[in-house]
Amino acid sequence: MLHSIREGVIALDPGGRIRLVNDEAARLLGLAPDSADAVAGRPLDDVLGEGRTTDVLSGRVAGRDLLTVQGRRVLVANRMPTRDGGAVATLRDRTELEHLSRELDSTRGLIDALRAQDHEHANRLHTVLGLLELGLHEEAAEFVTEVVGVHRSTAEQVTEKVHDPLLAALLVGKTTVAAERGVPLRLADSTLLPDRLVDPGGLVTIVGNLVDNALDAAAGSAAPLVEVDLHAEGRTAVLHVRDSGPGVPAARREEIFTEGWSTKQPSRHRERGLGLALVRRLAQRQGGSAWAGEAADGGAEFSVVLPEALR
Repeated sequence: MLHSIREGVIALDPGGRIRLVNDEAARLLGLAPDSADAVAGRPLDDVLGEGRTTDVLSGRVAGRDLLTVQGRRVLVANRMPTRDGGAVATLRDRTELEHLSRELDSTRGLIDALRAQDHEHANRLHTVLGLLELGLHEEAAEFVTEVVGVHRSTAEQVTEKVHDPLLAALLVGKTTVAAERGVPLRLADSTLLPDRLVDPGGLVTIVGNLVDNALDAAAGSAAPLVEVDLHAEGRTAVLHVRDSGPGVPAARREEIFTEGWSTKQPSRHRERGLGLALVRRLAQRQGGSAWAGEAADGGAEFSVVLPEALR
């Protein structure tokens, strides 16, 4: 019966040794299909190695519906202690749901950017209309020429450095969002990313989340600024997002990547504290890493390294 259900089940004894692994658990954990008997009696740490999955299943990380990444799969794990001091853990596959969630976040980021551009264009059209109604035709022509030049210049500056069209569109849109909030958004001189991304949608989600957080942090600073540094080192994509905000205390630079952690007020319509957790999970899924540090001029600097991100 245990081997026939579509939920992974692992039983552990009080010493952390595996009692049973059903077929679905073996599949989700990347074990050989016929390895159930072979791993019985072995310590969990020896079978899976070090990592978050082992920590969750062993109980070193506690909680309900904990997310963990094993290979290319995103799993939801729950652990229930047994009377003899052991435990039974269950695993569910959330890979497809996580993929859809990532695409939704990417789409939401682009929609927000397009909404900001639409708002900006509406204001400009109202200005042109007012100038024409006042009979200031020359001033209207100069205003249109200036606006078109600024927009074209911004788009050209981004596309010269970021060749992937999806990511370039996001950055152009975020520049408009930043301008409306009074925060300059600039690309570092070292930014240069070719159009060879294996998963552009994933990088759009990462960049979008980090830029949004940076804009929130920089908006209240004396000299607001957000800088994006995105470049390739061989097949590795390297991203740094710096802001002029208050920064992140060294003691909390790991805590902020915990799911549910947020400095913002909770919303009735949307769960808070998922952005940075999602950034780290996406990075780890590609064998990479994400961490927080201090920018050279103060403020926070978030870094992401994605090995094998380019073809």
